[in-house]
Amino acid sequence: MKKTILSITAAALLTLSCTNGSASSLENPGQDSPTVKTAEVEKEAKNQSEGSGKPVLLTKQDFLEKVMNYEKNQTEWVYEGELPALIDFYADWCGPCRQAAPVLEELAKEYEGKIHIYKVDTQKEQELASVFGIQGIPAFLWVPSEGKPTMSSGIAQSQEETKAMFKQMIDEILLGKGSQL
Repeated sequence: MKKTILSITAAALLTLSCTNGSASSLENPGQDSPTVKTAEVEKEAKNQSEGSGKPVLLTKQDFLEKVMNYEKNQTEWVYEGELPALIDFYADWCGPCRQAAPVLEELAKEYEGKIHIYKVDTQKEQELASVFGIQGIPAFLWVPSEGKPTMSSGIAQSQEETKAMFKQMIDEILLGKGSQL
């Protein structure tokens, strides 16, 4: 009996940890699931070019051309882009990644022409994830036009808090506006 209860508790904890407590598709069966939305975002991102107001999905080759050619510059950071960039390392199965996706879409529109927002699927681009030491997702690489990049991970409790956190980091790290306290 104790083993059964322990097994059920372990399964429940595992389920909650993988979904970050999100059960919106179960609570609202009429809505699209976050996985479907993420797949749609990825499909659109593949077809988008920079400056389109949408996150752009990067392959390894795209990353080498648009962000940093780590094969050529193995000892120092050399940014290949013109505008600062926010790079989201994510996976389809990651609940917090799915929660961050619509926030990044909004920010891509809001900061269009000021920064690039890129997405890297860590399941498909495992080499990129390895190069940057990605061990947990979502992870974000903040790349200013000049200087060294900064890595952060995780999101806030709500989409509003996540958006506010991202905006502060964009303004401070990428656009150099300093603290807005």
